[in-house]
Amino acid sequence: MALVRSLFSAKKILGGSLVKTSKAPPKGFLAVYVGESQNKKQRHFVPVSYLNQPLFQDLLSKCEEEFGFDHPMGGLTIPCPVDAFISITSKLQG
Repeated sequence: MALVRSLFSAKKILGGSLVKTSKAPPKGFLAVYVGESQNKKQRHFVPVSYLNQPLFQDLLSKCEEEFGFDHPMGGLTIPCPVDAFISITSKLQG
């Protein structure tokens, strides 16, 4: 059963760089909390390599300018619409 779960997780990761799950991030991924409402933030895992991407850096800079670095969820919080986040990260996958 664990092997099936591992294969499913690997397929999810390889099939798309953006992974959403409730477990610890896979090696090479970073957990981020995305959403406009504090109570409805979604946890996503993004590849650490995104930190070098100018588009992702722009997103982080805009979040810092508007909201600062106070992250009450305990991880990196990106207070933008989830759809916008997915749109930006999908451009990085190609």
